Amino acid sequence: MKYIFVTGGVVSSLGKGLAAASIGTLLEHRGLKTLMQKFDPYLNVDPGTMSPYQHGEVYVLDDGAETDLDLGHYERFTSGRLSRMNNLTSGQVFDSVIKKERRGEYLGKTVQFIPHVTDEIKERMHTVTRNNPDVDVLITEIGGTVGDMEGLLFIEALRQFALEVGKENVCFIHVTLLPFIKAAGEAKTKPTQQSAAKLRELGIQPDIIICRTETDLDEDNRRKIAMFCNVEKKNVVAFRDVAHTIYECPLDLRRDKIDRLVVDRIGLGHTPSPALEDYEKFVQRVIHPKHKVTIAVVGKYIELQDAYKSIYESLIHAGAYHDTKVNIVRVEAEAIETHGAKQVIGHVDGILVPGGFGDRGIEGKILAARYARENGIPYFGICLGMQIATIEFARNICGLEGADSTEFNKSTPHPVICLQEEQKGVTDMGATMRLGSCESILFAGTRSAEFYGDKDRIHERHRHRYEFNSDYQDTLQEAGLTIAAVSAKEGLVEIVEITEHPFYIGAQFHPEFLSKPNAPHPLFAGFVGAALRISESGNELI
Repeated sequence: MKYIFVTGGVVSSLGKGLAAASIGTLLEHRGLKTLMQKFDPYLNVDPGTMSPYQHGEVYVLDDGAETDLDLGHYERFTSGRLSRMNNLTSGQVFDSVIKKERRGEYLGKTVQFIPHVTDEIKERMHTVTRNNPDVDVLITEIGGTVGDMEGLLFIEALRQFALEVGKENVCFIHVTLLPFIKAAGEAKTKPTQQSAAKLRELGIQPDIIICRTETDLDEDNRRKIAMFCNVEKKNVVAFRDVAHTIYECPLDLRRDKIDRLVVDRIGLGHTPSPALEDYEKFVQRVIHPKHKVTIAVVGKYIELQDAYKSIYESLIHAGAYHDTKVNIVRVEAEAIETHGAKQVIGHVDGILVPGGFGDRGIEGKILAARYARENGIPYFGICLGMQIATIEFARNICGLEGADSTEFNKSTPHPVICLQEEQKGVTDMGATMRLGSCESILFAGTRSAEFYGDKDRIHERHRHRYEFNSDYQDTLQEAGLTIAAVSAKEGLVEIVEITEHPFYIGAQFHPEFLSKPNAPHPLFAGFVGAALRISESGNELI
């Protein structure tokens, strides 16, 4: 196996994850099998207990691991299916080391950062290598910024690892900021020089430097960076701001032939140039679509771009599938509670209510679901959004006054959404929900089955504690809420729909975690297709 390590310098949020994912895309289009992973220096065991304000969305893998949102980029940009082994945090490392010490596995030795903590980090690399013998290249992004105290042990572990596997099998890529100072009228290379120098102080010489820049990288600056950072001039690569979509990033990095630089460094130069025709077609459909629709996303973290990252990307994928630009209107749920759905949402082609926790904005989301149902606007409810649709239907169609979820109102007279039996008595917050991929039975004749191509079994990823209360199943179905899918193991309701509506579907799972650029999730494709029909029909609100 060959190894690529991607580090970052100067400032955070430079796009290391996108750079790593883009390199993965290019290598896969050269015919190589890649696998990606993220090392995060924070002490949380995983992001599962973090607020979206801290870390954006929590991305869930098939095996139920709650991970960093960058793993979403990895799975969207490459074909690899990731597991909990592909996301390592300082919290996991220290937890493992302390448990080993308590069990006496260190045989009475003094437990130290080096070698015990660094060995734990390296062991993750070796484990992933052993478990994936068919993978050609393992790409690892190191979170944080070089020089941060919390990341030092990861950098040291990588230095040691490169010596163990042979430097000829390793490529270190350092992503830095090349700021443009308007007052001076020029880009400055000093931050890049200082960052690369810091990395060398820690024992790692970068092989390739990626300069994050608003403009192009002129030859003088390329030469200066090469000289002061001790790399070849051709290995100084520009990573420019893309004009339209993050899916342009692989094509931008390809301009400086980064894939060729990487494969030459790790001895895979015999691989052919990347075949990017299909990928380029996808990007062109995103940039120059023939149609457009407007979708309102009604949430409680709506001001945060990364809080619903996978949902926004899934809408882009579905839009490209229909050759359609999806204009997203971000609607704060609490604003609907104050001003009403019609005034806040207005005329849109679709309404999506994403997942979430807590009671803030819930009544606004319920009003949004009612607005969609009564006016023939396509509605897509995901996780909490499915529960919202159920509550709204119970209250306003079934006449179950005060119907609610016990998450928000423990004394509700009609708990149409309630805590799962296995969740009762659970006190720990982290990794205790219903998590990961589960099999569901899809019922024939439903709209949902139609979107899935009439499959009778599906596998989708979950992240929730509360469920549709089966005690109300008959009442809701008799009133017109169709149950389209149930879990194969427990018989829990997975999809509800109103079949005669243009599109009114709520899914208890998170379909956004399985959508890819040239393979949009069936429900997202169906939702955007329904919104497009509404848009082109000139539908007026009832």
